[in-house]
Amino acid sequence: MPHVIGIHLSEETWPGQPHAVEEVEAIAQQGLVGDRKFGAKRQISIVSVDELAEAAARLGSEIPPGSTRRQITISEGRFDRTPGSTIRIGDVVVSVNGDCSPCDEMEQSIGPGARAALIELGGVTGTIVEGGVIRVGDPVEMD
Repeated sequence: MPHVIGIHLSEETWPGQPHAVEEVEAIAQQGLVGDRKFGAKRQISIVSVDELAEAAARLGSEIPPGSTRRQITISEGRFDRTPGSTIRIGDVVVSVNGDCSPCDEMEQSIGPGARAALIELGGVTGTIVEGGVIRVGDPVEMD
């Protein structure tokens, strides 16, 4: 079963760098406490190691978790990018908004070509429907 392998938060917008934490409180309809996206429409972003590995193969170099500025990294799987599909992370329920399209910042945080490599492999964004605490190691269930 997929599980959380990394949580990365950024208090500041670009060029603020994300830092790893072991757990984070997720507030319904608000986001992750301590993250720059708290209160925004795009409250949470989630990517899988499988997608990062596929993007890294396109790029020709490693893409470490956190370097994409996605807050949650899971151990495996591909996401249903259909708006309204759900992802359960431990006790937290996320409603998917859609694809988390890579931005130009990827060219600086990862390297040249990263944005193109991450197209359709950059994870998903969502809204937190049911809050709780997300911890490294939590199981992940995807519709």
